[in-house]
Amino acid sequence: MTRITIIDGHPDPAEGRFIHSLADAYEAGAGAAGHHIRRISVASLEFPLVRTQSEWEHGVVPRDIEQAQAAIMEAEHLVILYPLWLGDMPALLKAFLEQVARPTFAFRYREKGFPEKLLRGRSARIIVTMGMPAILYRIVYRSHSLKSLERNILGFSGVKPTRHSIIGSIAHQRQRDRWLKRVESLGRRGA
Repeated sequence: MTRITIIDGHPDPAEGRFIHSLADAYEAGAGAAGHHIRRISVASLEFPLVRTQSEWEHGVVPRDIEQAQAAIMEAEHLVILYPLWLGDMPALLKAFLEQVARPTFAFRYREKGFPEKLLRGRSARIIVTMGMPAILYRIVYRSHSLKSLERNILGFSGVKPTRHSIIGSIAHQRQRDRWLKRVESLGRRGA
């Protein structure tokens, strides 16, 4: 069985958000298959923005972020879900990742060369939702936010392989229902 940490990156804690439903579906599938699951709801965490490099490198890590780091460190597989807002991940999710991916947790500086990647041995699944058709996001926008998360945050920390699911046209209920079943299946596989 796989140790999985689900990161629900929707900034609105209100019920009924499709991202929350997808996270529930993944968790249900993973739980039914016997995987060990931890879940982080970014909208429910308390933490400030990181405003300086000094604060990021040496500042006190907020309690909620320490708990999130522990869940990520325990995981073999990460699932990160977020809605596309203004062509990118929501600001609260980005602020969360800046808090979490600090030096000495996600990577460690070396005297020479590239930093040491401290999250090696973990894989990830990124699930992004949007109102536009997914094909437009892939072709016209070249999956910008997704590639940034894969390369600049997860890849820099050593998380790989990284797979993704891009869910477009979420206004259509049939599309939502299909994806809920698909994501539950991904959860059962722990993928």
